[in-house]
Amino acid sequence: MTVQAPVEDVDRIMGQVVKHAPLAMGKYDSNAFQSSAGIERYRPLEGAAAGPETEVRKRPGVVELSFELPEDPALLDRVIEAIFETHSYQEPVIRIHPILTGRSKGLDDSANPNRWWNTTGDWKKQAASGQ
Repeated sequence: MTVQAPVEDVDRIMGQVVKHAPLAMGKYDSNAFQSSAGIERYRPLEGAAAGPETEVRKRPGVVELSFELPEDPALLDRVIEAIFETHSYQEPVIRIHPILTGRSKGLDDSANPNRWWNTTGDWKKQAASGQ
């Protein structure tokens, strides 16, 4: 699923999404991707909350969120409703894409020299320590 939203909506939207779907992958949850901010283009028409306009609006600071859900129509309905309830837009952009995805093999690869814990370490701890 992908959702476009102003960056200031992201935490509120994702907070509600994970109440319905933990977005789990292996030993992690709350798994989602947020793109860099871009510019959304649109023109309000008659009936839009902003009222009709003649010029195209160009809103900066809009990101795309993407995350995976299990194939469960009832869950999908709950997540979509949660997005509609928490999104600031009258017409949120929500796209559903069926996909195939890969996961960890579940093997003990604790000594794998390519894993982050055996190379540069945890980016979050490095950022906190100023390294």
